[in-house]
Amino acid sequence: MQVNTAIIGGGLAGLTAAAFLARAGQQVVVLEKAQSIGGRARTENKHGVAFNLGPHALYRNAHAVPILRELRVAFSGGVAGSAGAYVIDHGKKHTLPGGIVSLLTTSFLPLSAKVEAAKLLANLGKLNSTAHNHLTVRQWLDQAIQHPKVRELVQTLFRVTTYAHDPEQQSAGAAIQQLQTGLADGVYYLDGGWQTLVNGLQLAAEKAGAKIQSGANVSFIEKQGREFLIQSGNHELITASSVIIAASPADASAMVKGGAETILAEWAKAAIPVRAACLDLALTHLPQPHARFALGTDQPYYFSVHSATAKLAPEGKAMIHVAKYLSAISDDDARATEKGLEGVMDIMQPGWRELVIARRFLPKMTVSHALVTAAQGGLTGRPGPSVPDIDGLYVTGDWVGSEGQLADASFASAKRAAEMIVQRSTQKATAA
Repeated sequence: MQVNTAIIGGGLAGLTAAAFLARAGQQVVVLEKAQSIGGRARTENKHGVAFNLGPHALYRNAHAVPILRELRVAFSGGVAGSAGAYVIDHGKKHTLPGGIVSLLTTSFLPLSAKVEAAKLLANLGKLNSTAHNHLTVRQWLDQAIQHPKVRELVQTLFRVTTYAHDPEQQSAGAAIQQLQTGLADGVYYLDGGWQTLVNGLQLAAEKAGAKIQSGANVSFIEKQGREFLIQSGNHELITASSVIIAASPADASAMVKGGAETILAEWAKAAIPVRAACLDLALTHLPQPHARFALGTDQPYYFSVHSATAKLAPEGKAMIHVAKYLSAISDDDARATEKGLEGVMDIMQPGWRELVIARRFLPKMTVSHALVTAAQGGLTGRPGPSVPDIDGLYVTGDWVGSEGQLADASFASAKRAAEMIVQRSTQKATAA
């Protein structure tokens, strides 16, 4: 098969890049090793309840939403609100201080901490996040905040907006920027789950002419002259002028012949995967309908009733995600972690155990392929999309490019890679 661009990986980044390239007139093939496309954005149906792979949220005012609209990918959902929101501190539930009223009334913060928290939250949007790119979250918290309870609160908010729990290495600038985005406009929980985005992107790509193959594991990618040779698992040999690898840095390095001698290997070695343990539950109903959201402070826990905001379950039933953000050095026992997540449910929804319709425990779910670190200088120091020492090779994903984090980085890097390929093709055609 001869194509202009081969894309390895059929997740959000790969499908987005395929849609843009096909719309630009490129011959595109997407090769996905799994039997179904979508990657970590897949949604499973269990007893009529939509199960995302752990908690997913779409930032309302970041990179993904305008790109989805540009590609005419329809989605709907609800905006996660502050009603019924709590913090869990040493096993006790307190009102989450999100606004002025809750800040004044919460029992989590003493008066002196409330004054400092109010000033910090009022000025957070004015902070120049890039000025703190080379500081770790821990360094910034210690320098900028006096009261230990306020430090706990802000670190908790950093965790929920970045999905990361590694303050000794995470870039403070990147964490501040993400928190600013989250507090300014909030997030959507999507009706039907994130599979709606996968389906919409697939339709947009195929409608524009892209070919998408699942169950197509790539054995190797080799640059020969001006072309790439791609060997898929079904022994099909594909020739392409450009290649996008929409996979992890380790997979990118392993796929490319001679990758160990390229910058891909350096990127893979530097990457610190971000992971979380996730307990996903469907209940016949909520024992405590008004307890919808909680964040752990002394422990990195997350609890949210996604079905209270989005259409994910039949009327009256509940879809709940409970998670623990794992640090890079976490060696928690899986069963102990699961029991801890069950303990969060006991605090937030006592009596839940008798109401379970379906459950799934993911002990070490990959949230992002690489933490945004202070050592790399925050977002501006991230790799790609172009691979400097292999002309025509690009990477995309949640670890790539200087724009956005999590899914927003996948969308932004995919669009940027597609633009670079179109520009390269135009230059080559002009030169010829």
